[in-house]
Amino acid sequence: MKSQVAFTDEDECESCRLAYCWWRTATKFDECAKLKLDFPDVSILTPRLRLLRELERLALIAPDGLNELRHKLLGYRSGDFWVPIGGINKEDMDIPPVNTILLVGFSGSGKSSLINLMYSILGRSGLIPFAQTSSGSCSNYTTMYMEEHNVLRSMRSGFCVYDSRGFDYGRTREALEELSSWMSEGVHHNQLCLRYRDSKMMTDDMENDDMGSSSKFVLRRVNCVIVVANMAEIYQALKAGDLKPLEAIRQLFCCAALRNSNENPLVILTHGDLLSTEERIDGRLKICECLDISEANGVYDIVCLTEYGFLEEECDPVSAYALTEVVYRALLIADRGQLPKKRFHHRALLILLCLVRFIGVCFAFLADVCSKLGEKEKLRI
Repeated sequence: MKSQVAFTDEDECESCRLAYCWWRTATKFDECAKLKLDFPDVSILTPRLRLLRELERLALIAPDGLNELRHKLLGYRSGDFWVPIGGINKEDMDIPPVNTILLVGFSGSGKSSLINLMYSILGRSGLIPFAQTSSGSCSNYTTMYMEEHNVLRSMRSGFCVYDSRGFDYGRTREALEELSSWMSEGVHHNQLCLRYRDSKMMTDDMENDDMGSSSKFVLRRVNCVIVVANMAEIYQALKAGDLKPLEAIRQLFCCAALRNSNENPLVILTHGDLLSTEERIDGRLKICECLDISEANGVYDIVCLTEYGFLEEECDPVSAYALTEVVYRALLIADRGQLPKKRFHHRALLILLCLVRFIGVCFAFLADVCSKLGEKEKLRI
């Protein structure tokens, strides 16, 4: 009886391992497995082999690396990953008390589900849903407010993650304008996100509810952006000949406002578990090719936490580690992109420059008026 139970447990562990190591059933995986015996030139590998090697890297590091990364995030304070650059001391840098990571994407991409997954993995919250998702009985639900989340559930956390309202594939220009305003003006908790399609009654109610509380929350400067894309939706649209979702993601990813120095935004591909193994790999390769980025660097395939919830690190350690690594890399990018403080003489020079420009515009206007009056006088004479 004991051996029978042990055998059953072993079978369950094996089936679970096959579930989260889904790529090992892909074609050419045997060729990838042979590469472990030597160190080939990565530049000569095909995109598929580079992708399989990256997935194997995550599977190799995940069991032991998750706790190490989680420990670094728990002890993280804003600016901890900053290194001296340009001869400026850390005291002269404008480092905010809390770094802000912003999740952006189109409706149904899984941003709120990722927030819940972060709470489950980083905050040890178990199955408590902190962000409402659009799955299940609330299939028409959409995030109407910007939501700040302390995913570590710590009073001393050095970063926060913002959940935003999803954009519409058919109105990318409006999406880029709204995104640019978030990046330039900042975001705050309970910030209302209104769209053209919102009914007038709903708009009035939200504005009345929002005016009393929104102004009390701290305005955060966005330090790093993570683009969340529904890979299953994009791939199914591609198979049907519809390029609109893929082109919309490309425009969102290439938005100049998202660039932090020379860094591209990080990308999370969700709902890949709705595709077959070959479709999942092919979808990621096509998306990375369209975005003109490496398929094995800065892109992560993560299965979202469902409405029923489960402890991801126990069922899928690869996704758990991948999401933790995304947050870690986002903080590295955030601290690397910090700006020096604006001193008094810098502000004085800026005011002086604006004053000189204003005087120059005034003189140009007066010169133009005098020139036109002179021409009229000549004609009259």
